Amino acid sequence: MNMTHPIALVTGASSGIGAATARQLAQAGYALILCGRRASRLSALAAELGAELAVPTQVLIFDVSKPDEVAAAWALLPAQWQQVDVLINNAGNAHGMEPIHQGYLADWEAMIDSNVRGLLFVTRLVTPGMVARCKGHVVNIGSIAARQAYANGAVYCATKSAVALLTDGMRIDLNPYGIKVTNIEPGLVESEFSLVRFKGDEDRAGNVYKGYTPLRPEDVAQTIHWIVTRPAHVMVADVLLLPTAQASATVVKKG
Repeated sequence: MNMTHPIALVTGASSGIGAATARQLAQAGYALILCGRRASRLSALAAELGAELAVPTQVLIFDVSKPDEVAAAWALLPAQWQQVDVLINNAGNAHGMEPIHQGYLADWEAMIDSNVRGLLFVTRLVTPGMVARCKGHVVNIGSIAARQAYANGAVYCATKSAVALLTDGMRIDLNPYGIKVTNIEPGLVESEFSLVRFKGDEDRAGNVYKGYTPLRPEDVAQTIHWIVTRPAHVMVADVLLLPTAQASATVVKKG
């Protein structure tokens, strides 16, 4: 490995914002640690980046919601790869759209485990090295749902509110060590997000993005790239990123 490459670790890198971010950072010269559950997709992405950009990569297969899996995967990394410069906490999900009195416990647990606990598990492993080097940047992918609750999304909104406050707390705790911490809150992004939320119902998921132009994963990835390449004295703390057609969590101009 060429140790002149800065290293970025991206969770949820097998699709959507995570995959787009990996490609964007690879183009900027980062070595990539690609993390997720779908081994074939991650391996294909690693091969793509290696062939097209000659970017060093590592693939870690784990479910962020399972701390033993996260720790075991991290332990497999060579020591030089554990010197992560940029951590992108992207992995997360939404499940179901039922009102609170009809919600499913399994859906709630899945969102809390991935969106909150999973983010914490990965951060706990990566940030000690940043602290030791007094250098690093943590980027958490939140949601506009952290700012505005909406009907039938109470638990998802709550998990993203937790991400927002965790980000603020991380920034305070890591401030003495010169580590940057950013929260990015996208609005509607066309990805597998709605397909997962609606449990594979392609028609229902597709309707979410009809009648306007949503954000693309590449839009978020470009924003992340801009944030992590600011001068050393500049930290972008919080970004709300919306498609032009979206005014709030629930107001979207469709035509």
